Amino acid sequence: MEKTEDEFKGEIGRTYRDSTPSWPEQVRVPKDAPNIVFIVLDDVGFADLGCYGSEIATPRMDRLAAKGAHYSNFHVTSMCSPTRACLLTGRNSHAAGVGIIAEWSSGYPGYAGQVGKNAATVPEVLGLHGYSSYAVGKWHLTNIADYGAAGPHDNWPIGKGFNRWYGFHGALTDQWNPELCQDNRPIQLEKTDDYHLSTDLVDHAITDIKDHVSSAQGRPFFLYLAFGACHWPHHVPQEYIERHQGKYDCGWDVIRAQRHKKQLELGVVPPGTALAPLNPGVRPWTEFPADERTLLARLQETYAGFLEHTDDQVGRLVDHLEAIGQLDNTLIVLLSDNGASPEGGPTGAINLRKHMVYETESPQVGIAHLDKIGSELAYNHYPTGWAQVSNTPLKWYKKNVHGGGVRAPLIIHWPGHIADPGVLRHQYHHVIDIAPTLYEIMNIEAPGQYKGVPQLPVHGIGMNYTLADVHAPTQKDSQIFELLGDRAIWHQGWKAVSRHPKGRDFDLDQWELYHLSEDFSEASDLAKQHPEKLEELVALWWEQAGRYGVLPLDDRDWERAAERLKMNQTLRYEFHSNMARVDRMQSPDITDRSYAIEARFTVGEEPPRGVLLAWGSHFGGFVIYLKDGRLCYEYVYSESLTHRIESPYQPPPGNAIVELHFTRTGKNAGRAVLLADGNEVGEVEIPKTWPTHGTTAGLNCGQDAGAPVSFSYQKPFRFNASGLKVTVSLATDSESEAGAAYAAALKEQ
Repeated sequence: MEKTEDEFKGEIGRTYRDSTPSWPEQVRVPKDAPNIVFIVLDDVGFADLGCYGSEIATPRMDRLAAKGAHYSNFHVTSMCSPTRACLLTGRNSHAAGVGIIAEWSSGYPGYAGQVGKNAATVPEVLGLHGYSSYAVGKWHLTNIADYGAAGPHDNWPIGKGFNRWYGFHGALTDQWNPELCQDNRPIQLEKTDDYHLSTDLVDHAITDIKDHVSSAQGRPFFLYLAFGACHWPHHVPQEYIERHQGKYDCGWDVIRAQRHKKQLELGVVPPGTALAPLNPGVRPWTEFPADERTLLARLQETYAGFLEHTDDQVGRLVDHLEAIGQLDNTLIVLLSDNGASPEGGPTGAINLRKHMVYETESPQVGIAHLDKIGSELAYNHYPTGWAQVSNTPLKWYKKNVHGGGVRAPLIIHWPGHIADPGVLRHQYHHVIDIAPTLYEIMNIEAPGQYKGVPQLPVHGIGMNYTLADVHAPTQKDSQIFELLGDRAIWHQGWKAVSRHPKGRDFDLDQWELYHLSEDFSEASDLAKQHPEKLEELVALWWEQAGRYGVLPLDDRDWERAAERLKMNQTLRYEFHSNMARVDRMQSPDITDRSYAIEARFTVGEEPPRGVLLAWGSHFGGFVIYLKDGRLCYEYVYSESLTHRIESPYQPPPGNAIVELHFTRTGKNAGRAVLLADGNEVGEVEIPKTWPTHGTTAGLNCGQDAGAPVSFSYQKPFRFNASGLKVTVSLATDSESEAGAAYAAALKEQ
């Protein structure tokens, strides 16, 4: 038999006595290669950890810093997906295909919403050298078109080099009722009474480590633990909120000044660093009425509790590594993915999805529901004043490329390998520098070709010199930034930056210039004093923008998601009982249009009961269900407004049909008609509807498996009749007259 290079290389005779065996060559692990753990926090600001000046208690993360290295001049991108792409590839985010979050992909190379095949990931590279890799938590690096159970899965974690994955695709995950995946499929969570996502993620991380050390003796592992914390909604057990009762009554002006003072004392910021003025839109604390201040303080108490709870979970992971004798041989890298979030607006919200997407929430709503904040009955987020506290002493926030958006905490812990542990490092670095640091440590190189695909060069540089010498000068030369039209470039200590208001002509944007080496908080704009330096840096930005795939500039955000949903030409969907959950970004786009839902099932001797179709959650969604001989439809516009239809319905054994006809009656308004076996049983006017991308959860058929849409039943409230099939038929977007498109869709069935 003819042999090829990859086939059996021994000799085969008539028996084993005259044959020569050949075994696959074992992958060689680099000498003294450590275990590697990435811990990624979400939306945690530069000043939020105790070791960076915060009053929030984070002793476990602080201890990692005290025994390792932490950095004052570390930078990320200003949103989550791009930072994760940088972290896991060592390439600039646009070049890797992830210039913006996955939901806002736009069909250009720099905005593909997934990591390109030409940018092999850390687990893929480490896999060539004997590592097994485990992902736990947030992924957010798959294009939304591929979120479904059927895949394709090549851009899910296992398709990108991980051996196992337990976590979630996107952001804003409900910590009490998360929608999770395991490996390559969505799963239905079976919760304990004291369930919390952060605890669950660390439980799974510990299990992966146990399994690895038990079955892969002598081989190192890579663990990627990406918390949902502290991204909104800020969900945390009540006891953690109570720890902070009254602590923030003094307001954000006082707390920000206290953090700034502590940062100066700790050396986190250089002597003389100015405290940036309040960002536009942030009012002084004393200007708010007393009842509003109570709400604003409670929202921050909840955030502080959320971060402390996260710190406890980090501690559990570190304790496990120590208990099994692996801590000293484990390199831990802990960072946040971007600056603190301004998405709560001036006064925050207890239902942020509604507040951001389709109706601004009055502070009076939060004041009336203070006791719900942090619980599963709220989807809360703090106001911009507290976000600027998180980013002390810096300007602006997440989504901006001033310091408040891109300067982040970084802690590296590796016992016995860090000179002067506990001493701050001040060298300028970026998240693209983490991967090459690992490769330097193991004396390996990222492959020039991976699985037959030529690879991009690694854009980052190694940081090992900072571990060996705390006083070593910065070796990095330049770094580009862009997000939603905000632009910046750092070059040899200088930074040019332009904040772009959405919708404005890009040519009208004003560039600012800072000598960052002497102006940590970007307090003194030198554009007029040094126009030649600014011109030089702006020209360099455009050159690098072309080189790294940043163009075309695009300042759209939610519009990109809406446009992406409209690209789906499917007008008819079919769902079956107890199927895998459909992600909210893959659900039928019912935004401001007419549609029809038909549920067919077979009734047996037992009266039918349970959920036919559940879509969204009790923060925004709808459900059709049968209970106690009644057919019910609930359209949840918000946490405080639900429209209902309820009618007696006790079908005899045999085939049954339940229908919902929704007719658009005006802009974001409609009328729902419920039918049972062809007979109209009720209708309701819905004067305001939500957009599909504004929901907080996905779609389930035959059960309500996530955050419940309704509290009229005990979830999952599985449907008990057989043969359930639900179809959703959509009207065409081209029809604008009320009811016309709906009638056309019915005619096509």
